[in-house]
Amino acid sequence: MDNQQIPQHFFMLLPFFFTFVAVFSVIMVIPYWQIFKKAGFTPWLALLMFVPLANIIILYVVAFSQWRVAPLPVGYPTSYPAQYPAPTYQPPAPPPSGDVTPPSV
Repeated sequence: MDNQQIPQHFFMLLPFFFTFVAVFSVIMVIPYWQIFKKAGFTPWLALLMFVPLANIIILYVVAFSQWRVAPLPVGYPTSYPAQYPAPTYQPPAPPPSGDVTPPSV
């Protein structure tokens, strides 16, 4: 391959490159969109993930802020039903008092 053919091959690969970048961008924005929406922020903040220093700043703002959590869907159980009581912690029984010998090995 001589130097005259390099630009031709480069321009032939440009559509594949731009397609890859577009697909990767959509794949990266969707999770951030959902996280921002569930945290109570505007989902449009997901577009800031493409701005070099803003993406780090916005992640720290979201991570350390008070989240306004989205409400649970209708029909989602908020507590245990009566037939399945909530598990409770039972402390272990104290050892018996008196002379206890360790088991032999």
